[in-house]
Amino acid sequence: MKHEKTNKKSLSRRSFLGTTATAAAAFTIIPRSVMGGKGYTAPSDLINVAGIGVGSQGGGDIQQICTPDVPIQRPQRNSNGTPMTKEQIAEREARMAEMKKQFAGQGAPGQGAPGQGGRRPGAPGGQPDPNAVMQMGAAGQGRVIKLANIYALCDVDSEYAGYIFKGYPKAKIYSDWREMLDKEKSIDAVLIGTPDHNHAPIAAAFMKAKKHIYVEKPMAKTIFECRKLAEIARETGVVTQMGNQGHATEGTRKTVEWIQSGVIGLVREVQLSTNRPMGFWPQGDMKRPAGMPVPKNLNYDVWLGPAPNKPYNPDTLHFYWRGLWDYGTGAMGDMGAHIFDAPIWALNLGMPIKIQATSSPYSTDYMPLCELVTYEFPARGYMPPVKVQWCDGGLRPPRPNELEAKRAMRDATYYGDKGIICHSSHGAMPELIPADKDFKGPDPWLPRTGNIFEDWIDAIKNGKKSCNDFSISSKLTEIMLLTNIAVKHQRANITLEYDAANMKITNLEEANSLFQYEYRTGWSL
Repeated sequence: MKHEKTNKKSLSRRSFLGTTATAAAAFTIIPRSVMGGKGYTAPSDLINVAGIGVGSQGGGDIQQICTPDVPIQRPQRNSNGTPMTKEQIAEREARMAEMKKQFAGQGAPGQGAPGQGGRRPGAPGGQPDPNAVMQMGAAGQGRVIKLANIYALCDVDSEYAGYIFKGYPKAKIYSDWREMLDKEKSIDAVLIGTPDHNHAPIAAAFMKAKKHIYVEKPMAKTIFECRKLAEIARETGVVTQMGNQGHATEGTRKTVEWIQSGVIGLVREVQLSTNRPMGFWPQGDMKRPAGMPVPKNLNYDVWLGPAPNKPYNPDTLHFYWRGLWDYGTGAMGDMGAHIFDAPIWALNLGMPIKIQATSSPYSTDYMPLCELVTYEFPARGYMPPVKVQWCDGGLRPPRPNELEAKRAMRDATYYGDKGIICHSSHGAMPELIPADKDFKGPDPWLPRTGNIFEDWIDAIKNGKKSCNDFSISSKLTEIMLLTNIAVKHQRANITLEYDAANMKITNLEEANSLFQYEYRTGWSL
């Protein structure tokens, strides 16, 4: 890359400190021209980053790489992208006020409140509340982030992503990523924040063009896609990162260190849970909404990408696509990376050998509202076999007998033969059960990085692997995606047996059809 050849200066560890702020309330974004400081890199050191799918999560990610040139406000919209009415805004404000009371003393919403995965209740996919006006001055403490140059932006919906476009007036704007790939040869790296079904085709195309890749979780929609992306990453040698922000946090590293240091002994059972999709997006035994005319501001063909050609409806786009089989991967795809990641790392889990699921009703269009999934992992060296149980839709596993009264369950609970550890989503706030105020934990021994974005940019500039590159995140995503295969075949009334080496369910042949699907004509991996 041009910038890598002309500049080998590495980003210092100090320059990475303190550049990430998750907004728990409304905030103002200060133009990056106003001030420098931590998170700021001289223009001559910058690589060119392009963002694809920036109307929601992708737009938040872009702002963690470079503060906008122009102050921006995110319009107050419903989760399907339609503008909120005055009544809806008032209702949201009342709901947020009530949640502040509810979580008083348990950690502020958006800062690890128990049971909410360290995010504001009602917030989609790891962002602050989707309807909040995003003003980043107070929460961001006036900090300017300038890890890279935002060279180009691409989104299929010019209205939905318009607030991001306005924030980066120097960026080249596109509605079709393929056109951007053909024309913009100066792009060094690409951040992908599209719906799940578009992750793999976009990532594959840009990796083949030798562009570094950051793709939001889950890495892909199918297991075949995950393995193919990991293969392309190996062949091209580009730096890759999956947007699993918790993988770069202190809490996750503490969890790994505590468990691998034997704080609770040998672990044989882990329980994981999330409230998604309850109250976040629709799922269940329901039909796809009727087709409507495609608005002029939307490039619907590119939004569909490799998915089947089905009619447009606003309730199948933007945040709501997560619950449809054609586009999303459900609650596990949305939150599994944030909750399952620490157990996989801490317990050195490979692929499960057995998986079984049960769920509430679902349809040919939508995934179920609630799921209960059990994975069986074999022994690994000195570590014994492990059973991992996942539940979603607001379900929680049974409370440990040792958990104090009125103390809330967390999103992950590890049962060892010497004790119990729990933590929230993203590995946040690991604690012992029962609580031990005198517990100090082992001395830290894992390397610490900057946040997930700093780590990615640092890896690009210094020619090294990122902390959560595709060799790691493809395995995590594969485990997550086995969930939907098990859910779709629960009525076979057997526990699926998985041969990971051959990517095959060995005791139910028809289940193997779900490892990949036929792309729409004109689209390829």
